[in-house]
Amino acid sequence: MMMIAAAAAAAALLVAAPATLAFTTTTTTTTTIGGARRLVAPVKAVSIETMIEKAKSDRLAHLEAQALESLKIAGENFESAVFPNAMIVGDCVITHLLGKLGYLSSGEVKVMVVDTMHLFDSTMPFLEALEKKYEFKAEVFTPVGCETVEDFNKVYGKELWVANVEEYDRAAKVEPFQRGLKTLEADVMINGRRRDHGAERAYIDIAEVAPIGGGLAKLNPLAYWTLEDCFDYAKQEGIPLHPTVALGYPSQGDAKDTVPVPDPEGLSGVQGEAGSVKWVNGEWFGDKAVWLDYGCERRGRFVGLAGTGGKKKTECGIHVAGAERTWDRDLWSDEDTAVAALGSQDEAIALKNGDDPAVVVVYAPWCPFCQAMEAEYELLAKDLKDKGITVAKYRGDEDREFVSSEFNVEAFPTIDVVVPGKGLVKYDSEDREKDKLLAFFDDQVAAIA
Repeated sequence: MMMIAAAAAAAALLVAAPATLAFTTTTTTTTTIGGARRLVAPVKAVSIETMIEKAKSDRLAHLEAQALESLKIAGENFESAVFPNAMIVGDCVITHLLGKLGYLSSGEVKVMVVDTMHLFDSTMPFLEALEKKYEFKAEVFTPVGCETVEDFNKVYGKELWVANVEEYDRAAKVEPFQRGLKTLEADVMINGRRRDHGAERAYIDIAEVAPIGGGLAKLNPLAYWTLEDCFDYAKQEGIPLHPTVALGYPSQGDAKDTVPVPDPEGLSGVQGEAGSVKWVNGEWFGDKAVWLDYGCERRGRFVGLAGTGGKKKTECGIHVAGAERTWDRDLWSDEDTAVAALGSQDEAIALKNGDDPAVVVVYAPWCPFCQAMEAEYELLAKDLKDKGITVAKYRGDEDREFVSSEFNVEAFPTIDVVVPGKGLVKYDSEDREKDKLLAFFDDQVAAIA
């Protein structure tokens, strides 16, 4: 009974103890006075709150050191490090880290921005503020032929993302992105992908080596951070964040398909008053778990958009597999390829106006549809080479006006059969298997036999 009573008393003390119950950082000792032993109070005690703050501070110090080390690798071991900056929270953290190293003001790391023409109105002014604070000038890349959203609508059509979201991604994001990397001659790309984004990013590492045979190396300095770490570090360092964070947007993309979290209609998956969760001047308002739970940062992005097969989009098209594959590796470039390269407009015109039947594809190496047909087109070339037929390629993304006027090009890839005496006959099907291409070629040539 005495043991039960003692246990109950101890439990009562625990229940009544305040949240600031002290934990000692030194061991309790005893001393002997006149033969009697008594406890000596600990020299130092630390509160739970202090312990938590110290643990958080230690974690941020470790993460910062790890990220800085990876960025030094980029700055000191590569010729042309490029940081594509979308000005989301993690990108703002990376901007600050690069600024700490002096890589922005020195130009050792170049900052690249893709303006899709559909960003939030506050995004580009915010970029100007970052440029001023960290003393750099970003290289801005836009969709081809576009300086305004009106230009985009004229060239590509209004609300293209509704009719064909893959084509919108290609025109507004992937092509400018790839063009930027090529223009800046990037050999390593720094980006803000993290494991806690989930989906395609769940198992990324801090570094991704370049593929065998050359290519683009990638560094993910925040790979092991969480979104909460990013906000905590931003508060600690006084890092400016995109203005929409204070309006309830955890992530910033295109204004047309990004909503606050929560949002009144529940389009983000969380229904509630817009701006009821936000981060203002280093302080949280509302239930921050709505933003910070695993994989939730981008839950307000890509609203109403679906990719191939109706699957909800989780990537913008820039970071999906293959999107970075060939800006620096041409298609049909192996030494034993049977595909003939047309290296100039004159060569292309000569093939088009020649006396022999031929096949030519106008392509862009970054285009996923061109990448997808690479193997089948190679098989076609090998089959027809045995018959003395030329199967050729002409890169069109760097010569758009010419290929549009001379080779029926509206999109990539465009495949034409050269029919002597008739000109070009365009292959309109999206089925680009070798047998289908061969049958189309045979039909066109048979018609003039």
